Amino acid sequence: MTQAHPAVPRTAVPYTLRRLGTIMSAEPGNPLEAEGVLNPGTAWGPDGELYLYPRIVAAGNVSRIARARVVVEEGVPVAVERLDVVLAPDEGWEYGRQNAGVEDPRITFVEPLGVHVMTYVAYGPLGPKPALAVSRDTVDWRRLGPIRFAYQPELDLDLNLFPNKDIVFFPEAVPGPDGRPTLALLHRPMWDLDWLRPGEGARTPAGIDDDRPSIWIGYVDLEAATRDLSALTLVERSEMIAAPEMAYEEAKIGGGPAPLRVPEGWLIVHHGVSGAKPKGFELAHGSRYTAGAMLLAVDDPRRVLARTPEPLLVPETENELQGTLGNVVFPTAIEEIAGRHFVFYGMADSSIGVAELARHDR
Repeated sequence: MTQAHPAVPRTAVPYTLRRLGTIMSAEPGNPLEAEGVLNPGTAWGPDGELYLYPRIVAAGNVSRIARARVVVEEGVPVAVERLDVVLAPDEGWEYGRQNAGVEDPRITFVEPLGVHVMTYVAYGPLGPKPALAVSRDTVDWRRLGPIRFAYQPELDLDLNLFPNKDIVFFPEAVPGPDGRPTLALLHRPMWDLDWLRPGEGARTPAGIDDDRPSIWIGYVDLEAATRDLSALTLVERSEMIAAPEMAYEEAKIGGGPAPLRVPEGWLIVHHGVSGAKPKGFELAHGSRYTAGAMLLAVDDPRRVLARTPEPLLVPETENELQGTLGNVVFPTAIEEIAGRHFVFYGMADSSIGVAELARHDR
């Protein structure tokens, strides 16, 4: 596989994850949660409360994005108080003739813009496509539409033709490829086209001969987004930064929560998948989803400084081993509460758990 940057000396990733428990499961008798609650985003409201934005799944795999207040006791998130639904698959590009959904929100407070940016997957007529909504109060979310990828001749393909998931923005401006401050996001293209054209197989970008889904970075014009938030939907200068490398990532990897600035760089808590490798975007029954981490350089987030050779969190509890898709921990949000960091994650595509993120030396 061709990568944009050569290997660099690796340093340790001095962080651990310690599970604390389940904070949300499907509510019995609630038709909107008949097939589970999972993979949430999070955001701090102007009232000082922390809110959870779970993907809730009704019968027929129809997903919505809800809002719930996180109940914190003695500095630890322990439960939620359900509130309302903030996004449903109401737009034409969020549903097809036999499918519908707004799925897997990732939320970043983008400091240069002073706005919460939610990326999510719209399960529309051509499968999973990324989309974007914004909010200033964490209550009302305004759709900006599908995310578009600018054409890059050097890739010899159009990224807009392919499903793309696990999209999440950095919270701060970062140096772009030209060194100027810009906004950045992680994304995860999927090259398999068999779901749309049987027998088509995978068509990878020029210079990349490994079709396993990998983590890419892309950039959004900061000045344009400052003038008009709709510019957030145009992603330019995409390139792959991390492919499956470790045993727990052998099938694919993808981004998780918003990158967290730590003394060592940008900490990325990601998921790695081993075992069965399904076609297209089918559920990966027989696979094992675990959580790992990597560090990206502050002066150039395309540069991977370190990766965990073993996962930080693996499915072990009943809620992680059994559910709609068993054997899954799927991190999607990180928040700081009273000086401690907590990772919120999907459990077997059915419930939501929380784990504490801490340094080795604490």
